[in-house]
Amino acid sequence: MAFTPPKESYAGKVYSVTVGTGDTAVTFGGENVLPFHGFEGETPNRPVIAYEIQDVPPSDWPESVQKPFESVSSDPVEWAKFCQDTLKAKAIALRLIGTHPDRENRSAEDAAKTVRDVLSAINVPLIILGSNHAEKDSSVLVAVAEAAKDKNCIIGKAQEANYKTIVAAAMANNHKLIAMSELDINLSKQLNILITQMGFDKEKLVTDPMSSALGYGLEYTYSVMERIRLAALTQNDATMQPPMVADIGMYVWKIKETQAPESDLPQWGSLPERGIAWEAVSAMSFLIAGAELLIMRHPQAVEAVEKFIGEMEG
Repeated sequence: MAFTPPKESYAGKVYSVTVGTGDTAVTFGGENVLPFHGFEGETPNRPVIAYEIQDVPPSDWPESVQKPFESVSSDPVEWAKFCQDTLKAKAIALRLIGTHPDRENRSAEDAAKTVRDVLSAINVPLIILGSNHAEKDSSVLVAVAEAAKDKNCIIGKAQEANYKTIVAAAMANNHKLIAMSELDINLSKQLNILITQMGFDKEKLVTDPMSSALGYGLEYTYSVMERIRLAALTQNDATMQPPMVADIGMYVWKIKETQAPESDLPQWGSLPERGIAWEAVSAMSFLIAGAELLIMRHPQAVEAVEKFIGEMEG
């Protein structure tokens, strides 16, 4: 008698989200099974990795992750083109960190110009991220949403403190939206409900439960993501069915393990290899937890994760 492996079936399904325009648009999400369980159901879209770039030189990045971009990182347009043309990026995430009041405090108009310049130089999808200063992002993300009108970008991140303004801007200019809550499934659900109550299409929403680095709260983040995905599939909870993003690079490349010199901790091995491995392992963990969109920094870490995805998908 032939063995028939048992299969789980789920009542719910993750929404698919398409970002970008034309032939280079990408779609993620859409599965009705747990991550990489294609043998049980439909996993129509491969997870997407976006390369992170910034509007200002990444002076606060460790040298090992600055180095691959040292010839282009002084100009966000050249940086974006390098990621697209040389690294074959499927998407680019532009972080407008220079608008933060504690950084260069650049204006919303400056940010809008940067977005227009980057969009004119690339044809892959663009994710536009604020500086994570809730008050400043309210004005910055409105301006950049208008500057990128009808380009089908992902705008973010909308938080409880500023979501109304950012949601309205995304709706008016035909963009997708990242909704970020702070590592709590109930807060994530509440924010998604508030946003959709404003008339924003739940199928244009991307959930950011917040990320963390390996060794720095990854287990807690993993459990929150896992619970969100299980609620979407097993409980058919529509508020939990948007795909999830893991914004990994900003958390991984600020921890001790990716910055401590080999001279101080020779037992930890090569510093560049250590950082790459740390970003890759963190990213792989969040894919298994349910993330469909990753924002990463180091090209070699991206390469390792792309290989992992291919092997998991068979």
